[in-house]
Amino acid sequence: MIADFPVSMKTLYKTILCALALLGASIQVTAQEAAPAAAAASVVAPTADAAFTAYVNNTDPGAALPGVAGPGHNGFMMICAALVLFMTLPGLALFYGGLVRKKNVLSVLAQCLGITGLVTLMWWAFGYSLVFGKSFNSPFLGGTEFFFLKGVTSAPNTDYAWWISQNVFAMYQMMFAIITPALIVGAIAERMKFTAIMLFVAIWMVVVYFPLAHMVWGVTGWMNGVWNGDAVIRAIDFAGGTVVHMSSGWSALVLCIILGPRLGFGKDKMTPHSMVLCMVGTGMLYVGWFGFNAGSALAADGVAANAFMTTMIAAAVAGFVWGMIELVFRGHASILGFCSGVVAGLVVITPAAGFVDSTGAVIIGVVAAIVPYIFCTMLKAKFGYDDALDTFGVHAVGGTLGALLTGVLATSSVNGNLTDANTYAKANGLYKLVAEGGLWLEQVKAIGVTLVLSIVATVVIAYIVKAVTGLRPTPEVERQGLDINEHGEEGYVD
Repeated sequence: MIADFPVSMKTLYKTILCALALLGASIQVTAQEAAPAAAAASVVAPTADAAFTAYVNNTDPGAALPGVAGPGHNGFMMICAALVLFMTLPGLALFYGGLVRKKNVLSVLAQCLGITGLVTLMWWAFGYSLVFGKSFNSPFLGGTEFFFLKGVTSAPNTDYAWWISQNVFAMYQMMFAIITPALIVGAIAERMKFTAIMLFVAIWMVVVYFPLAHMVWGVTGWMNGVWNGDAVIRAIDFAGGTVVHMSSGWSALVLCIILGPRLGFGKDKMTPHSMVLCMVGTGMLYVGWFGFNAGSALAADGVAANAFMTTMIAAAVAGFVWGMIELVFRGHASILGFCSGVVAGLVVITPAAGFVDSTGAVIIGVVAAIVPYIFCTMLKAKFGYDDALDTFGVHAVGGTLGALLTGVLATSSVNGNLTDANTYAKANGLYKLVAEGGLWLEQVKAIGVTLVLSIVATVVIAYIVKAVTGLRPTPEVERQGLDINEHGEEGYVD
């Protein structure tokens, strides 16, 4: 066949055949040479950078990136910090503001603003250090090393978080310190002097909040079962059931009893002046609470994702169940009922958010509606205390309930820190308590300590403040309203 082609075509055809033969040979040789390399690759696969792996897993970066904050985790925590502040300003301020009479709405806003400024100064000067320092090597207070936020830079404090700047961590925790005493305002609304509230909060933070927060969250804390291998009480509190809600709620009850009821309580009509503001404030609290709970993972990781989910479920379920209880027993589902249920669900899930699964969140939501409903609508009337905005019924009862339910429903399947992989939980035996069902007893111990500290300290502080400034305004001022008399303004001008 080749003989039929011209010479030039024969030459071209031979050239092509030779090229194809050489190509085939080269492919075969290359494949033979590549086979050992492929085999070696299957044995020793290339690995990801160690620091990047630690960053993704929220673990120790070791010597690879010392003192470097992770951008994603850091950004997440800054957003969460802003969300927690959003809970107080304007969330709690509007929630409480809508529930009081219109002549006192500005007093509530002023109290929230005043507490924010006061606690910020205290946190900067010594509060952060007393909670999260360790120079005292004490189970009850931190230390002096961070006074005036000295040394609190953008480098992480690896006692608490591998990838978060310490200044971001400090600001995030400060938002918790701000909202905690602000919650007390709800029980004593419409009848306590502004100066008395500021003095009470200043002393209460030093005597109650700072020691309790260190005991539960500090690395040398007496009740820090997760991160202190030497913890005496091996309790767990993911985002503040004892530290925030129990402490403020039980203190609020004691303070409102010492203060006495509002003038005309039980006789005059004291209905909320704006359920619209209450609903708006509830929505802000709901949204902000994702920063409160998910952010308590201190990383944008799987534990945060679980806390986000459980927070949403528990609050929604509690709001629905509270509304349905009202519908069955009162013939209508009120906005106040829905709002109260949502907040109760948020409170009760707080200590458990990063420790329970979705089913646990549903159980918490149902219980969070039923028990606080009984306290807010039945027992308060029976005992006659004037907890004006149900701080005790929701926060004290809810926080206590949440701490106890955490001990029953916590599961290591959603949080590896409850397993023996966590050296601290292994050292103090927390992982066994979770696995074998004894955690609830440790939670009861933590509840007892919180109750004693909050109640005894509040009694002492209240009488100190009463002796120094007095607690209540004059009856005439109370009748006219705190807005115009204490702040020189009115919320609404006709």
